[in-house]
Amino acid sequence: MTKYKFYGIIPARHASTRFPGKPLAPILGKPMFQHVYERASRCLRLERTVLATDDKRIAAAAEAAGVPFVMTSPSHRSGSDRVYEAALRLGLDNNSVVLNIQGDEPALDPGHIDCLIAPFLNDSAVRVSTLAHPVGAAEAENPNRVKVVLAKNNDALCFSRSAIPYVRNAPEDAGEPVYFGHIGLYAYTMEALELFTRLPQSLLERLEGLEQLRFLENNIPIRVGMVTRPSQAVDVPEDIALVEQILLSEK
Repeated sequence: MTKYKFYGIIPARHASTRFPGKPLAPILGKPMFQHVYERASRCLRLERTVLATDDKRIAAAAEAAGVPFVMTSPSHRSGSDRVYEAALRLGLDNNSVVLNIQGDEPALDPGHIDCLIAPFLNDSAVRVSTLAHPVGAAEAENPNRVKVVLAKNNDALCFSRSAIPYVRNAPEDAGEPVYFGHIGLYAYTMEALELFTRLPQSLLERLEGLEQLRFLENNIPIRVGMVTRPSQAVDVPEDIALVEQILLSEK
């Protein structure tokens, strides 16, 4: 039996370059963050799930919707920093694993959360986990789609916006290259999350604009769980219609 208890934290910032106020965007009569909270709450392994926000408007909407929340600083450099502050405010100890659940995935698959937790149930050495899914070669060329390559134990070797692996000399028996797209959900032990926030931004992290590279550059392994496909995220207002179609199709 695992020694850990699992807690979900949903970062929700009002500021967004492409979609200001995104967490409050109405989707089928509810603000986006409420959909994320309700779907995350379906995971029975989570002891508790809360919203972490820096904005009073989001906090007021969460209170009206009955969604638990904590207020956090507006000056965090990354979602992981905001999640750590929220974890401290909740009084979580070193027997806790904290899940960073993206606040722009109102069609979140609750099974993804189970997959994120699974490595901690099966291997006591795991400190950080995330998710990935297979993508085609054309999608791998998109720099907005982060890729990951894996070791044989499913630890991440590297993340990049470039298509990795780059095929220079393919052996005849290699077949077509396999690419994996990263899904930005994370789970961390409190010890690993605290260490992350104390470490300076790393070179590769700054070059790629990928905070998870800070773990790898400091020899902190990330175990990767594999799922068949990502959930539909909301990056721009036009994505809301896609999400509403998904949610309606599930009813």
